[in-house]
Order: sequence, then structure tokens, then C-alpha cells
Amino acid sequence: MRVKVLFHSYFKDLTGCAETTETLAEGVTLGALHEKLAAQFPKLGAMKKSTLLAVGVDYQPREHVLKDGDEVSLFPPVQGG
Repeated sequence: MRVKVLFHSYFKDLTGCAETTETLAEGVTLGALHEKLAAQFPKLGAMKKSTLLAVGVDYQPREHVLKDGDEVSLFPPVQGG
């Protein structure tokens, strides 16, 4: 299956891109995808514990099982001003 991954805010700078498409096995969780992305983009690794993960427009736990065609967004910790 394929999922689209969007990087928001300064995650674009850490990865060098705004988005990527990942090919995954059926039944892969959001957490497993996050681990794969941290290995692929090592600068994301330091942010692993504080990264906010969403599928579509809803934040999801790392146990969430992904489906073909999902759009996953990675956000840095909430910033305010």
C-alpha cells in the first residue's frame, strides 16, 4: 500500500522536502511508519518523542493502523506566541 507523508513547519527543513510517498506492507501502524521515517531522515530522530502525528485531519495514536491512500502529517511540538 502507499501513503502520502506531509512534513509541516521546520520539519520541511529537517527532511529537505515538504512531502514524500511511502510504500508499506498492509497492517503497518503509524508508529512503525514514524520509525521508518526517522531512519530515512535522521534529523527527525531527535524529535521522535514530541512529534505530533495525524492521519487525514485527525491526530492519531501510534497504534493506528494505516490504510492504502492515507495522508499522514508530521508536526513539530505546538508553538505559540
